[in-house]
Amino acid sequence: MFWAQSARPRWLIVVDMKVRILRGASEIGGSCVEVESSGERLLIDAGMPLDMPAEALPNVPLFAEESLRAVLISHPHLDHYGLLPWMPPVPVLMGAAGRRILRAAAPFMRQRARIPDGPDFVHRRPMQIGPFSIIPFIVDHSAYDAYALLVEADGKRLFYSGDLRTHGRKRRLVERLIESPPKDIDVLMLEGTSLGRTAPGLRPLSESDLVGEFVHAFAETDGLALVQTSAQNIDRMVTVYRACQKANRTLVLDLYAAQILEATGNSRVPQSHWDGIAVAIPHQQRLQIKRNEWFEALARHSRHRIYPRTHLARTPSNYVLMFRPIWMAELERAGCLDGSSLIHSQWPGYLERPAFAEVDAWRQRNGMDFHQIHTSGHASPRDLQRFAVALNPEVLVPIHTARPKAVHELYSKVKCHADGEWWAV
Repeated sequence: MFWAQSARPRWLIVVDMKVRILRGASEIGGSCVEVESSGERLLIDAGMPLDMPAEALPNVPLFAEESLRAVLISHPHLDHYGLLPWMPPVPVLMGAAGRRILRAAAPFMRQRARIPDGPDFVHRRPMQIGPFSIIPFIVDHSAYDAYALLVEADGKRLFYSGDLRTHGRKRRLVERLIESPPKDIDVLMLEGTSLGRTAPGLRPLSESDLVGEFVHAFAETDGLALVQTSAQNIDRMVTVYRACQKANRTLVLDLYAAQILEATGNSRVPQSHWDGIAVAIPHQQRLQIKRNEWFEALARHSRHRIYPRTHLARTPSNYVLMFRPIWMAELERAGCLDGSSLIHSQWPGYLERPAFAEVDAWRQRNGMDFHQIHTSGHASPRDLQRFAVALNPEVLVPIHTARPKAVHELYSKVKCHADGEWWAV
């Protein structure tokens, strides 16, 4: 196992590396961190705030653009990459699969899209950008191709956790980090999303646990089962597909979901041509396909194409549809909803937002049952503590949390920094 080491004894090194959190010191989402050494800079993440409307002009943090060497994107979630369209033209470092997913998603999204080229992260392979040495580590998260990052300069070592958990399908990667952590970490910047949201001793459900819950919900549904989740949550897509296999139902994707799954480049991830998977195209998406001439993509994913009126309406109990609101009017018109259910498989906080109120009114109007089946994309407080203790940093700096002071309950050496405050590593 390779760990980058300082070339000089630590006691001879003059500290030059410094950091400031541009956004994220006391909020979840919108993460953006600036790192400086020898007059050169990196940005770690360039996130859009979670509460910002898609059409709004974002509040871009101010930083010295002329000395920026690169932007490092830990994972393809909007609250970590959403400001890329407003970044200067520098290389963007991220995982290759994450970059492909964002490019596949961009034509379907309302957000301004710009996913620049740059070197791709490879798990545990060191990279050099100016004075900075970077080692990426794949971690378990609800975003596919997510990384923690070790950044070293001036003999100092900063470990940025990104977003992580230990109850998803890549949990062993984080467990290996805990079992055999990098040494001599000066600062650990640790996400704390679950602090204040999750009881300290609570064990989150695993993705494997969710398979059984979905099977049970499908069995209770006499008609069509609708699952509302993000197609970019690849772990969840695998979970739903496995539940469909157990329940003897076909999983129905739209073109967007089919494109996202294809973009993973992973032959073990469900694909549109697999047995037990079908593709159906809602009206709004058909208009997009015609307007943008996506005929080749449609043909590529049409091996098992089905239609609402001739398949879903006739034998609805045979199917599980990956649901988005663009399906609502079409499913009503096709008469697909007798005995159906809506399964919400996202963060429960979304249920309180205006966008879901419209969906819920539609659900109730059509007499649909409701289920909430979900597990967090973030580590529990207990697992955050295990991670911090294993890495044993000289100081822990919380980020991506609404309760930064609660980190004191997890680790003894904590320093909270405000947004915009420079501090030495």
